[in-house]
Amino acid sequence: MTRKTVYQLSARQILLLAFSSALIAVGTLACLSNFGGMNWQTRDMGNIALAEDIPAEISDPSTVSDEQNSIEVYRKYSPGVAFITTTSIMEDFWGQEFERERGSGSGSVIDNQGHILTNYHVIEGAQKLTVSLGGNKVFPAKLIGGDPDTDLAVIKIDPPAEGLTVIPFGDSEKLAVGQKVLAIGNPFGLDRTLTTGVISGLQRPIRARNGRPIEGAIQTDASINPGNSGGPLLDKYGRMIGINSQILTPAGGSVGLGFAIPVSIAKRVVPQLIQYGVVRRPKLGASLSPVNELVRQGVGLPVNSGLLIRSVQQGGAAQRAGLRGLRQDSYGDVILGDIIMAVDGEAMNTIDDLYRFLDKKQINDDVQVEIYRDGRRQTIPLKLIPLPQSQGASPRRY
Repeated sequence: MTRKTVYQLSARQILLLAFSSALIAVGTLACLSNFGGMNWQTRDMGNIALAEDIPAEISDPSTVSDEQNSIEVYRKYSPGVAFITTTSIMEDFWGQEFERERGSGSGSVIDNQGHILTNYHVIEGAQKLTVSLGGNKVFPAKLIGGDPDTDLAVIKIDPPAEGLTVIPFGDSEKLAVGQKVLAIGNPFGLDRTLTTGVISGLQRPIRARNGRPIEGAIQTDASINPGNSGGPLLDKYGRMIGINSQILTPAGGSVGLGFAIPVSIAKRVVPQLIQYGVVRRPKLGASLSPVNELVRQGVGLPVNSGLLIRSVQQGGAAQRAGLRGLRQDSYGDVILGDIIMAVDGEAMNTIDDLYRFLDKKQINDDVQVEIYRDGRRQTIPLKLIPLPQSQGASPRRY
């Protein structure tokens, strides 16, 4: 009997592959921690406000002083900035339950039904949510939906009889460095604090807590501190252009390096959070390792770039398309899985490349996956679908 010639992995390479995969996961968390001198505190938009006209209360900024503009924007929209308090239920030594405040953050009222946009990390793990919109009135709130990948969440209160101040969505696709911005939030628990500054940079790379890249973050020197998370970054007309989310700081306070998630992402995510409670993203249904990382760890592979498929999920898009992960032949040798080189012509060298690609796609989209298999490149059609619900969205399954 002759043995079929296939690309096999030695025992040493298998060990390196397993070890380096663990290092990649740990490295992602390490990078997140280092960036964490940071403060971690389109579809149908329905009833969500979109700012097409300048409110009557806001004068043309070119006709008034910068000071007057700031006063008018704050006066008009600060009542729509929420002070969010999160609480956990604890047990004492005798088993008695009691409430303990976990933290606080900010949010923006986005419609008259009482939906409030904030950061996912503000409400993550909370068992009780309350909201203040100024004054002594405190509203109980419930979580409507959250998306760890974009660090956005929507909570809801029952709107009061007097109504709500809605902060309209602006356009984060037409921003310019040097443009004036205003941040309203609750830093260190100081209710509805205004800070001003400019856009210091665009398209900054930041990451959510789970390591996922958040595209196109807005950098600003407007002072942002713990408690500002989830609050609005406004333009001079009072339109929300970003959601204040992170700061880069050596000591825990603002040093003029703040980052906001662009509102263009919120426009895409919020309708799904309100409708489904989650964002329905297509997935490949495969566990992957970047080839360049494996090569650096000493794993001998036939190519120097791409994403190695370690395994495919039963019923997932990759398995349905016939993509292969690592497997054993009849002799017990481990055979190399497919290596994804590109999808729809876009090179796939890192997991981030795949995140960015999938984030622009919708469920049931058809794509062309270029792979390396058995010594040659070939292209396989694949239909993007969500992960099978029975297996959930593992953080290592893409």
